[in-house]
Amino acid sequence: MTTATPQQPYAGLHHRAEGPATAPVLLLGPSLGTSTALWDAIAPELSATHRVVRWDLPGHGGSPASLIGPGASVGDLAGLVLDLADALGADRFSYAGVSLGGAVGLHLAAHHPDRVERLAVLCSSAHFGGSASWEERAETVRREGLAALAETADSRWFTPGFTVQGLIDDHREADPEAYAACCDALAAFDLRDRLPSITAPTLLVAGREDPATPPAHLREIADAVPGAALTEIPGASHLAPAEQPEAVLAALRGHFTDGGAKRGMEVRRQVLGDAHVDRAQARQSEFTARFQDFITRYAWGEIWTDPTLSRRERSLVTLTALVARGHLDELAMHVRAARRGGLGPEEIGAVLLQAAVYCGVPAANAAFAVAQRTLAEEDAPGS
Repeated sequence: MTTATPQQPYAGLHHRAEGPATAPVLLLGPSLGTSTALWDAIAPELSATHRVVRWDLPGHGGSPASLIGPGASVGDLAGLVLDLADALGADRFSYAGVSLGGAVGLHLAAHHPDRVERLAVLCSSAHFGGSASWEERAETVRREGLAALAETADSRWFTPGFTVQGLIDDHREADPEAYAACCDALAAFDLRDRLPSITAPTLLVAGREDPATPPAHLREIADAVPGAALTEIPGASHLAPAEQPEAVLAALRGHFTDGGAKRGMEVRRQVLGDAHVDRAQARQSEFTARFQDFITRYAWGEIWTDPTLSRRERSLVTLTALVARGHLDELAMHVRAARRGGLGPEEIGAVLLQAAVYCGVPAANAAFAVAQRTLAEEDAPGS
């Protein structure tokens, strides 16, 4: 994943970005009739580990209706999402989408596997029940607008007694022509024959009470996509992220942070060495397992992978911090890591001298003793 400033002003899909600019990009796609508000309870939480970018369908929220026209396809919408990713400078990205947004994710993963890192498809399908009902809906909306359809949104989107008024308002305020064009896209969508070609790690999330895309639709995808997993959310209908945000967040966080654990372990081994990590893993117990996982994901998978500082610079900062706090066992480990990262004894000594000025001579005196012993062990024949 790379990030860059667009060379030309971007005039495509309206979007909202949250999270560190250097973090892996995660695109969030909406359901038909909704806006970025569908992700209000989830996106801020996911932005702790990702650069989260929610986008609006054409004619919905802040996206121009002119981006889509009659006879549009899901492939056309996927093309708009790729344009957005290009504008963000994201060569690769993870993706989660609801309903039509989920169909866009399936299309991207099947037709552009080089772009999609990980995929989550929520309350969606590889086909939406044939073209007739969607063609009828498109014709009705073009003729009568969206007011009447918005009145029945509660029964299609949520379990009885639950609603999110802001999303109902989004439905009512969407552009009818753009909405109808999205219906055209759903009418023509059928990706069942391409599902086995999807290689991105894939999670399917079904609302157990969803009448529009019931769990069987998600199970069909899970059975066809190699290695895919399926999660059913109790008490959720079609817009599960709005109705059961905590359950959906837990599923998405587990899926999208798996990559962080893998990256973290890779970096941990590169910095500390296989021998040290293997010893730590061998000492791991049921009691310490969660802490080791936390360190791998957070310290190594997020902080040490942030490209803002080089690993050499991070070693300098880490040595200084360990001297300041008197963490001498950790200091020995990071002296070895600093040598692995290319720092010589003179540079390590200069760091400890700097620490003597700002952290105190006694702290630096103890640190020099640890560093001298560690460097001697590292430089001993056969070490």
